[in-house]
Amino acid sequence: MKTCPLFSVCGGCKYDFSAPDYRAKKRGEIKHWELTAEPFWTEPGCRRRVDLCFADGVLGFFQRGTKNIVPVQKCPLLVDEINKILPDLAGLPWSGAGSALVTLCDNGLDMAITSNVPYFSKEFKESVAKMGFWRVTWNDVVVSQVGRPKITFENQTVDYPSGAFLQPTRESENAIRKFVMEKASGAKRVVDLFCGLGNFTYALGADGFDIAGTGIKRDLFKKPLPAKTLNNYDCVVMDPPRVGALEQSREIAKSNVPRLIYVSCNPNTFKRDADVLIKSGYKMTELRAFDQFVGSEHWEFVAVFEK
Repeated sequence: MKTCPLFSVCGGCKYDFSAPDYRAKKRGEIKHWELTAEPFWTEPGCRRRVDLCFADGVLGFFQRGTKNIVPVQKCPLLVDEINKILPDLAGLPWSGAGSALVTLCDNGLDMAITSNVPYFSKEFKESVAKMGFWRVTWNDVVVSQVGRPKITFENQTVDYPSGAFLQPTRESENAIRKFVMEKASGAKRVVDLFCGLGNFTYALGADGFDIAGTGIKRDLFKKPLPAKTLNNYDCVVMDPPRVGALEQSREIAKSNVPRLIYVSCNPNTFKRDADVLIKSGYKMTELRAFDQFVGSEHWEFVAVFEK
């Protein structure tokens, strides 16, 4: 029996995660990949962030294949802390159209709103201030704030910038980090590329590079770390966004780095980059899959390449 009354109505899920054949059906998305272990399956009710849309005063999810918004006041994929505020969130005096990214941080809820309307009303500001958010921003302008939202990776706590990337569940994030740490074991010097807020950086004692977040500020798309610099490391960890890391992969391919751990949320760009690495002499020795985007068609891959 379906546990979500919005399944097949809203566009949030492609698969009914409560159905007995859910895992078999979702596994079909990656049936052509030879995994070295059973996928990691994340349970429903763990998702700590949700990207809602709004227009004409209605807040919810887009209906699949349309721009129609399906109102939502509860989603079984979300953590209780977010579900509890959804009814009040839907009742706010929204203006214009846009999106509202709600994230559960260590110390409370954060909401980053992006809208085609550059301003928010006094009524909206007063209403949202009563909801208990740690911080609310509208097009990067602070609407309400009682402190800095915090996120912890392993034993390191950092500030959470408004709208920053974060893995959707702690459970899958921890599982991926554990696997990466295991495969990086023994490396004396590690570099973490596209390091973000430091999901792997602190745990590995790595040098981090990214355009924002933890570590050295560097746009790895425009200026990938060159092979000459990469040769100073004995392990590379790389977790790019969905567009992948073609130019950075080409530099790694020219390097002498013995081990690369590639984390990818897009099998298509991962395959493209993997082909570059394999043609240069790297061998993919492990490939794991993580179902952290429960109900969707999306998978997270983590692969180990060795030369």
